[in-house]
Amino acid sequence: MADIWLMRHGAYEGHRPGYHAPHEAALTQEGREQVRRSLPLPEDVTAIVTSPIPRARQTATLVSHLTGLPIVATTGLLAEWRAPSIVLGRSAETYPSAYRAWRARRLANPSLRCEDGESLTDLHTRARHCAAFLHHTAQRHGPLLAVSHTLFLGVLTHPQEGPAAFVTAARTPWQFTERHLFTPFQSPALRLQRPDR
Repeated sequence: MADIWLMRHGAYEGHRPGYHAPHEAALTQEGREQVRRSLPLPEDVTAIVTSPIPRARQTATLVSHLTGLPIVATTGLLAEWRAPSIVLGRSAETYPSAYRAWRARRLANPSLRCEDGESLTDLHTRARHCAAFLHHTAQRHGPLLAVSHTLFLGVLTHPQEGPAAFVTAARTPWQFTERHLFTPFQSPALRLQRPDR
């Protein structure tokens, strides 16, 4: 089976701990430098797939430009967890009461949504579909680099935890441009490769 490498995007505008980035948040100059420092990629990578969210798409486009590798798919399956719009651009100290109430009940009722946000069950289901998509895309194009987001990547790489993987993902965020080798449908144990910083 062809290797699949997962990578978080680079640093973006307005980032701070616990912050829910607006959809349109773009890479910063430091984010672009992080992408450059993350190279070279593993030698066998032949193609790139990416989330459509700008900070991931910009990361993938820069990697493509610097390596000559094609972007063969842009898919919402790799998008970040869809946080409710009431928390976008906010961090923990300013979360509204409706979101705080959802957080208190989300594990007891993982199908519960906060307003227009994605439920934990929906997120876990999307991650399972994404794993199948990555597997099939790698069969077609060879070893892949998939560019995505920290919460989604955390859920994707902890399928055995079910919807509760969201909490694990929030507690153990990926660093900007950090990479893991991903083996869908097998052990969640991953080989870690951090770029030089």
